[in-house]
Amino acid sequence: MEDFVYEGYNGVMCVEAGGPPAGTGCGGYVVGQTVKLLKEHHLLDDTDVVIFDVLGDVVCGGFAAPLQHAERALIVAANDFDSIFAMNRIVQAISAKAKNYKVRLGGVIANRSKDTDQIDKFAKRVGLNRLAHFPDLDEIRKSRLKKATLFEMDKTPEIELVLKEYMMLAQSLWNGTDPIAPNSLKDREIFDLLGFD
Repeated sequence: MEDFVYEGYNGVMCVEAGGPPAGTGCGGYVVGQTVKLLKEHHLLDDTDVVIFDVLGDVVCGGFAAPLQHAERALIVAANDFDSIFAMNRIVQAISAKAKNYKVRLGGVIANRSKDTDQIDKFAKRVGLNRLAHFPDLDEIRKSRLKKATLFEMDKTPEIELVLKEYMMLAQSLWNGTDPIAPNSLKDREIFDLLGFD
């Protein structure tokens, strides 16, 4: 287990799937194999919470493999057209998986965004809930460069607000989110909804 599991901040056990060098293989296959490895070693059995962080707007079934093991899927998106266009595709993928697996959509998290107006407009139209909003703060970027969680960073008023939002989201997810079944839009409808006149 120590060969592929790393203990991070506060006892969080982490696994990085990695992938082949760019242009030489299938990253989705690697994700699927990682899930298989975790199951073979029973690493999903004795955990309180398992979080898979995977790419979204891809048609590859390998990247969607973790959905087969999930109860809830959350979409993380920025407040811009391209992110929302990708979010719509992810809604479609989760809806397709929900036909054969127990996974259901739990909501959307606005990330790296000053505002949430476009996400909220899309969410209202398709029947999604926004669960949290994380602004585009330089402190968040710095924490990644320092390989540290925000909880390990020097406390500033901005970081304190973000930590409060993370804890609110964590408590909400721990309590359980109601499953939702949003209706995705056709590509043209997204342009009509969010495009300029």
